[in-house]
Amino acid sequence: MVHTNSAVRFRKCDFITGEEFVANLPVAERRAIEARASELISEHLTLRDLRKAHNLTQKRMAALLGVAQENISRLEQRSDMLLSTLAGYVQAMGGDLKLVVAFPNRKPVELTRLADVFDSDAPQPGAGRGRKKAAVVVPM
Repeated sequence: MVHTNSAVRFRKCDFITGEEFVANLPVAERRAIEARASELISEHLTLRDLRKAHNLTQKRMAALLGVAQENISRLEQRSDMLLSTLAGYVQAMGGDLKLVVAFPNRKPVELTRLADVFDSDAPQPGAGRGRKKAAVVVPM
């Protein structure tokens, strides 16, 4: 069946969903797509996603950091925070925070000399006064 709308002509055709399209691909191609999708997703996680990927609840994170669960909820919704707070959050999950600076037409550089901020003795979330004044914007 042909539909006419001004000078544009449309023919009826069957549409399939993206899932159906991928399901009809060869297995090797599907695996490559799934691997790339996982890679892209892992590059853009929120703190909440990161916590969940480590099978941790807000309550467990709160216990690890010695704060109330409500503090974890608020922390995960923030768009910016102190580096020491972020470092403490990541360390509670067993990771290390590294700060990388990227400029156009140059190799990325890892900042050093931030040991006092990333130090395990750095104040944790909710620790109150005395925290470092350095801040970072965390994409959410």
